[in-house]
Amino acid sequence: MNLFCGTSRYVPTAVSQKLVRLIESSAEEMSCSYTREIRSIIEAPSYRTFDEREVHDRGHRVFSQFGRWISNDITEMDMERYWTALGKQRRLEGFAMSEIMIAICLIRREVWLKIRNEGLLDTAEDLYEAMELYGRIVNFFERAHYYTVRGYEGK
Repeated sequence: MNLFCGTSRYVPTAVSQKLVRLIESSAEEMSCSYTREIRSIIEAPSYRTFDEREVHDRGHRVFSQFGRWISNDITEMDMERYWTALGKQRRLEGFAMSEIMIAICLIRREVWLKIRNEGLLDTAEDLYEAMELYGRIVNFFERAHYYTVRGYEGK
């Protein structure tokens, strides 16, 4: 049974390829922005106790994971392994589940801000292509949340 909306595999479109290039070229900038944000919000105090570079690198890995998902370079099993391990690791490090969820939401926000600021979906000739990409983005973050919680719970 597929728990998530849409499928995990699809044929990449011109818009999705543009997004992958955008993520690759902007990963450092988005990671820096994410690091500043997560270390400044009251809802995520544990992130302030970690080395700033480590927080940055963790964010960068997630942006990389996202780009690989959009370009079909990773499988559902890869997603499950990555995010389940992340959930387990954060639990062992003493993070509250709410902090982990807000961190994932902030990464998703960085992606959306970049897409909006670059006008990526504004210029899509085909509305269907834009909607398919939107679905893929939502799908990625649904999976990230689900598998992270499972890993955190030790399942």
